[in-house]
Amino acid sequence: MSHYREFFKQFRTTFETTGAIAPSSRFLGSNMAGPMSQHQGPKKVLEIGPGTGAVTRQIVKQIQAGDQLDLVELNDKFVEILNQRFDSEVAFQEIKHLTSIHNCPLQEYGSGEEYDFIISGLPLNNFPTTLVDEIFEAYFRLLKPGGVLSYFEYMYVRPVRKVVSRGEENQRIRNIDEIMGNYTRQFRIRTNWVWFNLPPAWVQHLQKEKGSASLVEQTASQGLEP
Repeated sequence: MSHYREFFKQFRTTFETTGAIAPSSRFLGSNMAGPMSQHQGPKKVLEIGPGTGAVTRQIVKQIQAGDQLDLVELNDKFVEILNQRFDSEVAFQEIKHLTSIHNCPLQEYGSGEEYDFIISGLPLNNFPTTLVDEIFEAYFRLLKPGGVLSYFEYMYVRPVRKVVSRGEENQRIRNIDEIMGNYTRQFRIRTNWVWFNLPPAWVQHLQKEKGSASLVEQTASQGLEP
């Protein structure tokens, strides 16, 4: 319950980057981490925006010897909670030596690594258009060819906002819809519906094709402005 209280506190004070009133349910977490279960051999996993570690708990269950887990979290308080969990909870303690927590924005995270799995809890619908574009570029920069990106968004939030919003906000939502739509049309392998979450959510699973370039790289190669 302390994690729920802190999450709600951060929601009130940093809504744009927290984006939810409660941590993700275990059902959502299991769905986000689901593609990892099919992987053979050592894997590198990146979780972006883990918050208090609700989804991390489901990821931790699938981390084994030889794996690597990196967490990128912007919120200082959430980083503190994550460190406490890796120090005090048995499941987290067992893989602490395989885990690194990075307190920074995703755009500034340049590990030189490529990941088999990227799991993101960022509230993309809250962000400026340019930031959403930068985040997707970072996703695919960090994703290994053949790797899987899993992220969620709350059901019908964007479609409803497109109808009820006006002016600059309406244009922002439509631009985000176009950016995300471009990536999902090209890379999506499936969508899952998770009803047991507050609010219910869609989980999008995208796979970077082997040898594929990012959308910006593709438009540049065609002599077009990205």
